[in-house]
Amino acid sequence: MTQPVLDPGHVGTPRVHVHEFHVRFGDIDSLGHVNNCRYLTYLEDARVAMFYTDPDREGRPRPLHGLVVARHEIDYRRPLLLRPEPVRVETRVTEIRAASFRLAYEVCDDEHVYARAVSVMVGYDLEQGRTRRFDDEEAAFLRQYLV
Repeated sequence: MTQPVLDPGHVGTPRVHVHEFHVRFGDIDSLGHVNNCRYLTYLEDARVAMFYTDPDREGRPRPLHGLVVARHEIDYRRPLLLRPEPVRVETRVTEIRAASFRLAYEVCDDEHVYARAVSVMVGYDLEQGRTRRFDDEEAAFLRQYLV
């Protein structure tokens, strides 16, 4: 097994990306709770915000591009119901390799964790139709969330 690519200069407390959302009526299934497939949408919305939408500390756009999902894994901890209060997805990077990284998520509020999930993301060059390595700027961005 290859060792993760870690930056020996990484210092400080890793950041956690927090994405808040509201459960929509259309997310609820016939049993009255959020349908399991909707969690993938919540995770996707959190990733898009983390990688592309939310500016970094200096107000610049994020450097990541050309990513595909290689794997998802979700553990459902408790039912999430329709509610007026927001829910959040907290996202961390748990492993960085040359051409892939692993994300860990919690779908939660201040009292409960509704789901825990993991995604493996791969750098991908759409024009070449193959995986690609992360450049220095992308790796530096990911390291700030590495736990």
